[in-house]
Amino acid sequence: MNKNLLIYITFIGLIGVLSGCEKDETKVVISASPTAPTITSLPNLTLKRPEGNNVLEFVGTPVNPGFKASATYFLEACAKGNNFANVAILYSGVQDTSIKMTVSEVNGILLKKFPSDQVSSLDFRIRSVLVVDAGTGAPGTSTKPFVYSSGATNANVTIFGLPRLDLIGSGITQRIESALGDGKYSSFVKLDAAKSFTLKDPDANIVYGANGVALAVNGTAITPPANGWYKLSADTKALTYSLKPYMVGLIGSATPNGWSAPDSKMDYDSQSGLWTITLNLIVGEVKFRSNDDWNAGINLGLGDATHPGYSLTNLWNDSGSKNIAIAVAGNYTVTLSIGSTAYSCTITKNN
Repeated sequence: MNKNLLIYITFIGLIGVLSGCEKDETKVVISASPTAPTITSLPNLTLKRPEGNNVLEFVGTPVNPGFKASATYFLEACAKGNNFANVAILYSGVQDTSIKMTVSEVNGILLKKFPSDQVSSLDFRIRSVLVVDAGTGAPGTSTKPFVYSSGATNANVTIFGLPRLDLIGSGITQRIESALGDGKYSSFVKLDAAKSFTLKDPDANIVYGANGVALAVNGTAITPPANGWYKLSADTKALTYSLKPYMVGLIGSATPNGWSAPDSKMDYDSQSGLWTITLNLIVGEVKFRSNDDWNAGINLGLGDATHPGYSLTNLWNDSGSKNIAIAVAGNYTVTLSIGSTAYSCTITKNN
């Protein structure tokens, strides 16, 4: 065979092979008006601790973008009217028409965003995310997914908090809580010497009072020795309780009473965990202490030359701590955070 003819035939063969390698592509065509998911029904969301293992079912319909697609669904909640700007995500996964969770699971998630033991009005929605083809950067890929959301469905929700004992008769709504649910309760409470109180377990409907220095079911009301803040602890298994004065105050030449007692007492906010006071201060200095006593456990101020790491955001609890300067007279709001080993404060001038 002629050499040139052989080369020609080989060339024609390569063209045929290359032509046969063109890739057939399956195109995904999205509907001009995709159907978003919906929430069909919500369960009863008055959540109760004794029903913690009960199963709640959120029923809905799936997204329909016009082609067969797999999607990730998110069940989200926000405060009524918040437009889902700050959401609690209850669920994420492939379930669409039926999302099932226990009462405890739902409660634990919502408790991080919303107050306990009261009714909150919340909006719920199902959000679907579709990824068609990853890696190309085109619409529908992992960097630009298709997202479709249901409308908001509103419901009243009651979230239960930590196991608690309510103070009955103290004059204000307050409680002590059990962080571990082990029958040991503790918190700061504000008491009035003229108002005796008992402790009620709302879950078990049991009322505790005193039997001498012990705790007793249906015991006598407990009478505070004086007005002010206390750290109240109770053990419903060992039937013991303690009531210790815990009055945190601001003292110093800038305060109304100067360096003399009584200190300017701060109030405790159980929601934020902060001690707060708003008062008029003059040019001078301040420190924090407890129970009008330098030796009662709290003696907070700034660091010195050998302790330079201490500041308003990291107060030094020591008799050697330095005073905090108030350079301008005016009305101030002062907050104090007391941790187990760390302390911090803010001093904000209001006018």
